[in-house]
Amino acid sequence: MDILLGICIGVSLSAASGFRVFVPPLVMSMAALSGYLTLAPGFEWIGTYEALTAFAIATAIEVMGYYIPWLDHILDLLATPIAVVTGTIITASMFSHPDPLLQWTVAVIAGGGSAGIFKSLTSLTRFVSTGTTGGIANPIFSTIELGSSFVLSVLGIVLPTLTTLLLAILVAFGIAKIWQRRATKQQEQF
Repeated sequence: MDILLGICIGVSLSAASGFRVFVPPLVMSMAALSGYLTLAPGFEWIGTYEALTAFAIATAIEVMGYYIPWLDHILDLLATPIAVVTGTIITASMFSHPDPLLQWTVAVIAGGGSAGIFKSLTSLTRFVSTGTTGGIANPIFSTIELGSSFVLSVLGIVLPTLTTLLLAILVAFGIAKIWQRRATKQQEQF
C-alpha cells in the first residue's frame, strides 16, 4: 500500500506541474522540511533549505513570466518538456521501490505522462484564450493555473488517493468532450 500511496502522491504532484512547473517541487520541499513528506532514497535533497530557496526563486520567476503577454507563450513552449521531466522526477522521488527499473518506468509513464497531459491542456487553453480574446484573458488563466497547481500540490500530499481519483475523472471528462466534439464535427460535414 505504501508504494501505491507514493505513486498517487507522485501522479498528483506531476499533474500539478503541468499547470506550473516549480510549484509542486516547492510544496514538496516545504512538506519534506516540515517532516510531513518522506522522500525516496536519493531524493532527500528536495527537502533541504537550499532546494527550498531554489524552488521559491524559480516559482517566483515562472509566475511573473506568465503575466507578460508574449512571454507566456514562450514559457509554454519551454515548460512542456521541463514539466515532463519534473513530473518524472517527482514521481520517482515518491516511489520507494528497491528496483530502479520499475521506479523509473513508473515515473516516466505515470509522472511524466500526467505532467505532459496537463501541460498540453494548459497550453491549448492559453492558445484558445489568445485567439479568442487577443490575450486579454491570459492573465486570468495564469492565475487559475497557479491556483490549480498550488491546490493540486497540497491536496496531492494531504489526500493523494482522492486527488488521483479526481484527476482521472477530469481526464476522462476531457476525453469524452473531445470525442463529443469530433462526432459533432463529423455530423456537420455530412
